Amino acid sequence: MVPPLSGLTRQLGLLGLAATGICSMLGAAINVLPFMIQRSVPGIGPHVMAAYVFSAVPAVLAALAYAILASAMPRAGGSYIYASRGLNPYLGFVASFSQWFGISVAIGVVSYILIPFLRDIVSALGIDGLAAALDTPGVRVSLALVFLWLSVAINLLGLRMYERILVPMMFIMFVFGGIVIVAGFLFDQGDFAVGLAAREGIDVPPEPEASFSWASFLAASALLFSSFIGFDSIAQAGGEAKNPGRSLPLAIGIAIVSVGTFYLLFTAAVYHTVPWSFVAERALTQDLTAPGLLGYVLSPGWTVLIVAGAAVALINDLPAMLLAVSRLVFAWAEDGVFPKSVARIHQRWHTPHIALLLSGLMASASIFGSHFAGDFFLGVDILVTSMLLNFIVMCATVLTLPHRNPGIARDVTVLRSRRVQIPVAVAGIVLLGTFLVVHLWKDLTADVGAWYLRSTPLWMVVMALATCIYIRELHALKRGGVDTEVLFRTLPPE
Repeated sequence: MVPPLSGLTRQLGLLGLAATGICSMLGAAINVLPFMIQRSVPGIGPHVMAAYVFSAVPAVLAALAYAILASAMPRAGGSYIYASRGLNPYLGFVASFSQWFGISVAIGVVSYILIPFLRDIVSALGIDGLAAALDTPGVRVSLALVFLWLSVAINLLGLRMYERILVPMMFIMFVFGGIVIVAGFLFDQGDFAVGLAAREGIDVPPEPEASFSWASFLAASALLFSSFIGFDSIAQAGGEAKNPGRSLPLAIGIAIVSVGTFYLLFTAAVYHTVPWSFVAERALTQDLTAPGLLGYVLSPGWTVLIVAGAAVALINDLPAMLLAVSRLVFAWAEDGVFPKSVARIHQRWHTPHIALLLSGLMASASIFGSHFAGDFFLGVDILVTSMLLNFIVMCATVLTLPHRNPGIARDVTVLRSRRVQIPVAVAGIVLLGTFLVVHLWKDLTADVGAWYLRSTPLWMVVMALATCIYIRELHALKRGGVDTEVLFRTLPPE
């Protein structure tokens, strides 16, 4: 078979696409964020579930925007292609560059926080010496790098290898997560109090007065919104999807509905057993995980099983997110707004190997950053800022596509009516914009020791770097005689 002009091959079916989105969404988000948010947003207290439900609304609106655009522009590097063809090429590049940076940072964060899950497994098995070793800085960083680069290798070896590993692990992840849900609703807070007294000889801290605060609620919702980031990975794989006009939107829908339902059940189950006052108190002094919290009521064997499930979920994050970010880099290079050499495709495996290696290096830097910063929430904050901007751009693209590129707009097959598209896009911009303002305000007013421990200045540096790259490469294209107006109105080759 002669490869298509891009060098990529359409091998990903609906299940592989859905697994890409689901595995990008499930992992650290569900096992850590709903509990560590008590540290990041003091005062959220008993309102975590309400904030989770609220955060799902703009996520659904953003998913609809992606589905609309994916149906008409099924190409690698989806979000960059959508915005550059339907809104503005500069905005498309800087927003997707920010997205690439944010997700690459998140890949490093996931790799870094995976190691405490392994520590919890060996600790539950009674291997205290190994558990202590996994807590040492050198071992933790080294193992994080090993898991990261194994995931890079899985991607390098092609989509068949990728699907064979990712799809079975996705089902294993759901099974183990289901154990958490059943256990969380089977036990109650009385059982937890007994378990805490037996293990540590202390009582559950009393629930303090927790008045509702809109500032805390919106800040928590904006951060929990990051749990739903991941369905966009499906769009980035648009150049390798079978029957893309149908499978891309359908996979996005499957991912957002299944994961959203799972998130809410999972979080509600853990808080059903573990009092929020205990979570809030412990989050101030240590990193909490769902399996670690339920370990107070479960036998060591069950604890090991659900910790292993959480570790599988984290491991699944890595190859799926690496696929997404590498296709963004490939799409820039294919257009010529990034060095052309980065768009090379491996002749045997049909994967963008240079783009994958570049993304792996960025994620490796994030592992070291997480270690030296001492708090992985810096990486999470950067990811949230980047993705909120990107989703706003996607909603804006839905509004402008028919005017900027009517030929492509006619190919839309999802929510074709403008009477539906416009309210969805406007509502998405308003809610996502609110989240972005709240998130930036929280970051800029946080009490930190140095400017580089704030995500907003770092994100602005990234945007400035993206702008410099875009201006330089665009001038090079024009000097080379490329008609950039035509370039950015035409879809790349398949």
